[in-house]
Amino acid sequence: MASAPAPAPADLPPWLQGLNPPQRDAVLTTEGPVLILAGAGTGKTKALTSRLAHIVFSRLAWPSEILAVTFTNRAAREMRHRMEVLVGDLAEGLPFLGTFHSIAARMLRRHAGLVGLDSNFTILDTDDQLRLLKQVVIEAGLDERRWPAKQLAGHIDRWKNRGEIPAEVPPGEAMSFGEGQANGAKLYARYQERLRALNAADFGDLLLHMLTIFTEAPDVLADYQRRFKYIMVDEYQDTNVAQYRWLTLLAGARHNIACVGDDDQSIYSWRGAEVANILRFERDFPGAKVIRLEQNYRSTSHILAAANGLIAHNKGRLGKQLFTAGSAGEKIAVIGVWDGPEEARLIGDHAERRAREGASLNQMAILVRAQFQTRELEDRFIGIGLPYRIVGGFRFYERAEVRDALAYLRLIVSPNDALAFERIVNVPKRGLGDKAMAALHAAARSMDRPLPRAAEAIVETPALSPAARRSLKTLVMDLDRWRALAETTPHPELARIVLEESGYVAMWQADKSAEAQGRLDNLIELTRAMEDYPSLTGFLEHVSLVMDNDASDATEKLTIMTLHAAKGLEFDHVFLAGWEEGVFPSQRALDEGGAKSLEEERRLAYVGITRARRTATITHAANRRVYGQWTAAIPSRFVSELPLDHVEVTSTLSGGPSLWRAALQGEVDPFAHVGRGTGRGPGWERAAGGFGAARNTAPAIDVKASAVSVGLRGRADVKLGARVFHSKFGEGTVIGIEGNKLEIDFPAAGTKRILDSFVEVRP
Repeated sequence: MASAPAPAPADLPPWLQGLNPPQRDAVLTTEGPVLILAGAGTGKTKALTSRLAHIVFSRLAWPSEILAVTFTNRAAREMRHRMEVLVGDLAEGLPFLGTFHSIAARMLRRHAGLVGLDSNFTILDTDDQLRLLKQVVIEAGLDERRWPAKQLAGHIDRWKNRGEIPAEVPPGEAMSFGEGQANGAKLYARYQERLRALNAADFGDLLLHMLTIFTEAPDVLADYQRRFKYIMVDEYQDTNVAQYRWLTLLAGARHNIACVGDDDQSIYSWRGAEVANILRFERDFPGAKVIRLEQNYRSTSHILAAANGLIAHNKGRLGKQLFTAGSAGEKIAVIGVWDGPEEARLIGDHAERRAREGASLNQMAILVRAQFQTRELEDRFIGIGLPYRIVGGFRFYERAEVRDALAYLRLIVSPNDALAFERIVNVPKRGLGDKAMAALHAAARSMDRPLPRAAEAIVETPALSPAARRSLKTLVMDLDRWRALAETTPHPELARIVLEESGYVAMWQADKSAEAQGRLDNLIELTRAMEDYPSLTGFLEHVSLVMDNDASDATEKLTIMTLHAAKGLEFDHVFLAGWEEGVFPSQRALDEGGAKSLEEERRLAYVGITRARRTATITHAANRRVYGQWTAAIPSRFVSELPLDHVEVTSTLSGGPSLWRAALQGEVDPFAHVGRGTGRGPGWERAAGGFGAARNTAPAIDVKASAVSVGLRGRADVKLGARVFHSKFGEGTVIGIEGNKLEIDFPAAGTKRILDSFVEVRP
C-alpha cells in the first residue's frame, strides 16, 4: 500500500490545511483498503471531503471514476458543498456521489432489463407498497386483519436488507407469516412478480436487483469495477448486509476502498445495520490500514473520559480513546431523585438556571431512551412555561395512538362528541368503509342528530349491510357499557379496560413494525398519567389545556428527543434522563437480543454522552409509578460503569452523595433506606412487561445492577382448570397459564388469551 509523504506546512494545498496528523494520513493514503475509525466529534466529514478533494485535484482519478456513498441526502449535499469550496467547478463532475439508494437506482435504470424491468420503472413509496402487499395477502386467501400487510412489509424489508431473494429466505422465517402454502416466502415471491408486472420496484429492490445483476451478469460488475478507481463510504458502521455485499463486490478488483465509521456508534440494528461489517473490515480486506481519528473538537475532557470509560466495557469493538486539547470542564453530574415527577422538576430547574446564566435554550437537549418518557417532562414544562420542542416525533398528546385513546375517553364523557366518534369508529378496523360512513353521515343529517346518536338509530335499520350493522351495534353497546362502568371504576382502570376490550391494544400488538411497541408504551404512559387526576373529566380538561398551550412563538426552545434521533447532533448542555435498569438499558432489548443488545444499548449511552459539548447531566429515579403502584428502580448498570474520577454524584434522597457513590461502586444497596414501610413504595418490587400488566404482581429483582433479572409472576390463586369470570366474555375455564397470561376457554366466545388481572376466580 502506497502512502504519500506529508508535504511541508508551507506547501499545503487548501484541502490539507487545518488537518491534524491522523486526518492528513487519512487524506494522503489513497491506495489500498483504508478504515478510518472516526470517533464522535473528530472531524470525519472534513477528513472524508478533503480526501475526495485530494484525489480529484491531484488527478488520481476523474470525478466520474469515484464512488462516494453516504446514508442521507443531507450528508451528500454537505459533502458536495464542501467539495465546491475546496475544488470549485471540479465538484460538479461527481455523478456517483450520493446515498446508497440514489446511486443504486441510477445503476438499475441502465440495466433494468436484466431483472425484467424497463428503464422507466416506478419506485414505490411506503403507501403504495402497503396497498400492493394488502392485495397479495387477500389474493392468497389470508385474513388481512390477522395477517396485516404492514407486518409482511416488515418481513420483506428485513429479507431485502440481508440481500435475500424469495428462494433464499430461511424456512423458519418463511413460516413466521401466513399459513400453509401462503407463507411469507411465497407471498414475497408473489409480491416481486406483481412489482415486475407493474414495472415497479420498492426501495429494497434498488440494491437487491443490483446484487442479482452483479451475480448473474459478471460483465456488468467488471465494468463498474473498472470504472470506480476509488470508493469512499461514510458511516460504514450503519451498513446492512445488502449494502455490505454491494460495496465489497464493487471494490473486489482494486480494493481501493476507504470506509469511515465508528463501531462505538453503531446503534441501528433494528433497521438492519450490522456492526460486524466494520469489525471484520481487516479480514475482508487483508493488508488494510486502520487510521484512528481520536482528537475530539466538541467536548470537554471530563465528558470524553467518562464516555471512554463506559464504552470500554464493550467487547465487540476495535478500540480507540477520545481526547481533547481543550479544557477539563465540569464533571458529568449523576443525580438520583425520588421519582419521575421530581426528575422532570429537577431538569426544568437546571435548564432555567442555565438560561438565567446566559445559556441558550436552543443549545440544551434532553435525551431519552423511549418516547413515552417525554410525557412527564412535557407536563412539567407546560406548567412552568418553559418552551420546548419535540424532535423526531410529536408532542406526547399529539401522537396518533394517544389521540385515538383520548377519543374513546371523550366519547364516554361526552356521548355526542361527533369528532371523537368519527376518529375511532373504524379504529381498529370494524369493516365500516366509505359506503357505511356515507350512510351514517346521511342518517345524522336527516335525523338532525350528532353522529354517535345517529349510529344508535341506524343499527336498527337496513341502511347498512348486515356485517357493518353488527359491527357498529357492537361498538354502540360497548360505549354504553363503558359509560355505566365509569360510574364505579377508577378512571385509569376504565381506560385500560376500554383500550383492551375495544381491540385497540390488540391492533398494535399484532403490528410488527418497529414503532408498534413504542405506541403501546405511550398508551401505558397515558393511563399512568391519568392517576394524577381525580376524575376522567379533570384529566381531559388538563389535556385540552396542554394541547392549546403551544409556545411556537418562542424564539428559543429546549429540545427533547430520543437518543437514536440525537446521533450526529451536538448541544452545549445535555440532560440524559431515566438511566434505570429496564428503562436504559431497555429490558425489552435485553430480552430479545441478550449480550449483543446490551452492547448496542451501551453504544447508545456513549452516543448520548458524546452529544454534550460543555455539560452532561444523568438522572435516575428511585421510584417509578406504574399502574398506581409505586415501584422501586435501581440505577442503570451504565451509571456504575462511569469512571468515578470524571463523575460528580449527588442525590435528593436521604443518605447523601457518599451513599450513592458507594452504590455506584457496588458496595451497598442504594435503596436499603427507602421504600420499605413508608407507604410510598413496595421495596424492591418493580412492575414490568407490556400493556395491561397485572397491578397486583411484581417481578423479582436481583439488586446488583450488573445482573438484573426481571420476571413477571402470575396470580397465585389462578390454577389450571379454575373457573373464572370476564366482564366481556363471561364465565370460562383456564386451560393454559404463561406468567400473568391465561388461556381461557369461554363457552360463548371461544378460546381467548387474557391477562390474569382482568378475571375473577369463581368458586
